[in-house]
Amino acid sequence: MPTTDAELLQRARAGDKSAFGELVRRYQGLGLHYRVSRLAAGDCSASMAKTYDLEVWIPSMREYKEVSSASNAHCYQARRGNIRFKREVTGANEFGHTLNASGLATSRLLPAMAEQFQRENGSMAVPEVLRRWVGKNELK
Repeated sequence: MPTTDAELLQRARAGDKSAFGELVRRYQGLGLHYRVSRLAAGDCSASMAKTYDLEVWIPSMREYKEVSSASNAHCYQARRGNIRFKREVTGANEFGHTLNASGLATSRLLPAMAEQFQRENGSMAVPEVLRRWVGKNELK
């Protein structure tokens, strides 16, 4: 089954970790069982300094599956694209850092939600953070 997701890109200053932190905070709001894995250097793209995978527990498969990946390219992509910013304090031009992430893969996220939030009567509780968009507290 093809994975449906969206790619995200954020420009940042050196040391800024906000993009990945924001992705994890949004995911935590769903209330699913998950884990974060840091990939070994050999498993990362050559242009990425660090890559983290966000994995969700899928009970019927008895394993975690990746639903998102976030990478920090440091200044690699900025140097290639000549992306710079002016440091306010010193006035120096510096290369920015780029953070890449994939949005949440719905082909894995939705089955995990259905399985983790299923009730004994077969209905599924809708996570509180999604209720305003779904318009219901449960799906029958």
